[in-house]
Amino acid sequence: MSVPTYTKSGSKATSPAKLDSAVFNVELKNHELLKQAYQAYLANGRENLAKTLRRGEVSGGGKKPWKQKGTGRARFGSIRVPIWRGGGITFGPLGKENYSKKMTTGAKRTSLRQALTLKSQANKIIIVEDFVVNDGKTSTASALLNKIGATRRVLIAVENKTPELERSVRNLKNVELVQSSYLNTYSVLNADAIVITTKALSAVHTWLGAKEGAK
Repeated sequence: MSVPTYTKSGSKATSPAKLDSAVFNVELKNHELLKQAYQAYLANGRENLAKTLRRGEVSGGGKKPWKQKGTGRARFGSIRVPIWRGGGITFGPLGKENYSKKMTTGAKRTSLRQALTLKSQANKIIIVEDFVVNDGKTSTASALLNKIGATRRVLIAVENKTPELERSVRNLKNVELVQSSYLNTYSVLNADAIVITTKALSAVHTWLGAKEGAK
């Protein structure tokens, strides 16, 4: 598989880059694995902030509201029982819940191959010889992205991130910069355009290619 390639300046390169079919053209019977990987990414990034108070943790309620017998009312030992307003919560979150989901390394890589395949079939992959912003300016990075046709939500995959490159895309809305070894299914599926440098593409081929999958 070949895809149009651009130079550092954003002009069309003479020879197109080739995509490894073992990474960008895998068989996709259904989207179940993609769904699992997507949900696992969200679950693993979830912060456990919700916490409610049990009956013993609510302040007050130490005195019995009325005597046990003779009032005609139901017996209660505390005003902080769960069925009273202002009382404790019976089955609320404790702040100790574990929402993370585990996936095997093989499943993660397979789902990433499937996500890259979907983007390749939709012509959302853009290869550049290198993505360099020496001056570190946001305007320079924005102009280069517009020149190669990378619009809306953009994912840029490079072999190694530099301070200048990070600074140039930091304030660009809907632009994410990742190192090629940290590509994930969630970011790939959310992107409308995926910009990959040639060195990053070679690293992805080595990481997810046929030789790795045969092990």
